[in-house]
Amino acid sequence: MALREPQSMDECIYFTNRSIDDGEVMAWVYRKDCPKCKKAKMGKPIVKGKVKTRADEYECPACKYREAKTEHEESLQIEAKYTCPHCKKKGESTGQYKRKNYLGVQSYVVNCQHCKEVIPVTKKLKEPKKGKKASKEDIDEDI
Repeated sequence: MALREPQSMDECIYFTNRSIDDGEVMAWVYRKDCPKCKKAKMGKPIVKGKVKTRADEYECPACKYREAKTEHEESLQIEAKYTCPHCKKKGESTGQYKRKNYLGVQSYVVNCQHCKEVIPVTKKLKEPKKGKKASKEDIDEDI
């Protein structure tokens, strides 16, 4: 599959590097091209020279085309390189850039390419509930 790692944070909407139990995950989401003009990458609007951090939309800097935040983010893919905490093998995978409820914690979810187990990319300092083995049934889609 050979995923390309980002060279700069300017290429990404999201980037993280996490340790998960005995494994680790480096995950990122690339900015997408403007669907209208195809000349520039979509990003948050710039107001008075500063990026509006809590914007509800994404904007093309070239043609000023705007797209709603939820619509834009659901069209993106999260890419991850990892060492699986279950089978201990290195691999790479992609998933939908949408947080899902996994064992009570909001997570982006990728699957191991070797053992097909779920690898959650959680928010900082959030730990999934311990005590039961996770499966695909533990993922709630309605977030």
